[in-house]
Amino acid sequence: MSRMIGTISRGVRAPIIRSGDNIVDIVVDSVLEASKDGGFEFYDRDIVAMTEAIVARAQGNYATVDNIAKDIRAKFGGETVGVILPILSRNRFAICLRGIAMGAKKIVLQLSYPSDEVGNHLVSLDMLDEKGVNPYTDVLSLEKYRELFGYEKHRFTGIDYVEYYEKLIRDCGCDCEIIFANDARAVLNYTKNVLCCDIHSRARSKRLLKAAGAEIVLGLDDILTESIDGSGFNADYGLLGSNKATEDQVKLFPRDCQTVVDAIQKKLYEATGKTIEVMVYGDGAFKDPVGKIWELADPVVSPAYTKGLEGTPNELKLKYLADNDFSDLSGDALKEAIKEKIQEKDDNLVGNMASEGTTPRQLTDLIGSLCDLTSGSGDKGTPIVFIQGYFDNYTTE
Repeated sequence: MSRMIGTISRGVRAPIIRSGDNIVDIVVDSVLEASKDGGFEFYDRDIVAMTEAIVARAQGNYATVDNIAKDIRAKFGGETVGVILPILSRNRFAICLRGIAMGAKKIVLQLSYPSDEVGNHLVSLDMLDEKGVNPYTDVLSLEKYRELFGYEKHRFTGIDYVEYYEKLIRDCGCDCEIIFANDARAVLNYTKNVLCCDIHSRARSKRLLKAAGAEIVLGLDDILTESIDGSGFNADYGLLGSNKATEDQVKLFPRDCQTVVDAIQKKLYEATGKTIEVMVYGDGAFKDPVGKIWELADPVVSPAYTKGLEGTPNELKLKYLADNDFSDLSGDALKEAIKEKIQEKDDNLVGNMASEGTTPRQLTDLIGSLCDLTSGSGDKGTPIVFIQGYFDNYTTE
């Protein structure tokens, strides 16, 4: 009988990781112990993935609000800073904003609307329509925003982020002015020194601002790119991908991850004799259709992965073949015809109608999303994910 099980994703429990722990040994030992507990064997092209959080924790990649403030002060001169297009998040951005406010005399906070970049809404599109507001062109003052929309709270957190961010800034002894606009250049009417806090659109924002005459233009990815007074840092992403660790400290996105995944792959090969792919993952890349939140608040889904995870899927759409090429077949004849088609498929199916509808995304983004959903973000205690059969297809026995 043909094999009936396809892809399997398992959450693997691990010890609580502390700064200085050997993350390579912990991941390898945890997966090997899980195989004994779960009674599964290892195969070539299995996948081991670990959250970026445990890698960063093991690295001790932390920074304080004082470290952030010192870097902001050095790069912006301690005067007025335009802080534009941040996401609405107590976990992701609020503590960074504290450090930014501590390093400036005044902040002009430019919030995008009706939602932030990852889908957290200040107001609804319906409300914009009702009030006759054009989010592509209209720049609103705080007073005008309150006149039009009042004090709206986030549907899931119950927080009025406008009020929350303003209070946070003022509590740091920093003056604050808030505007609402989606064009990065709107802030230039208030200051020529700008910190771009958007994630995936940051390169465009910087380009537009520089072309429009801004004097200092930096992004969150330019803050804490090197150690400040012994702090952690990330040369590639700076503060992007950071999370709140304590009230005064952030955990940064992990750095130098390639050496970690390569070392884990090598050690797993020595233990199992199999070439197992390894990756570090953060947020998955998917959107919540109810809350409208796009999950990807990290700069990338995976900051490092082994070579076997490069590229995109190269798959045929089985229902397309069944409905078109082999519409006259059924049963075993259909099964064998489809298997033969898969075995004969080209190495590159881009543009082939038989691949239409397959997911056109990077493997690491797809696998990272699977891992993020498997491990969860709460108390599951499974920061390592072990995946089998991901690269199998209908012909695999």
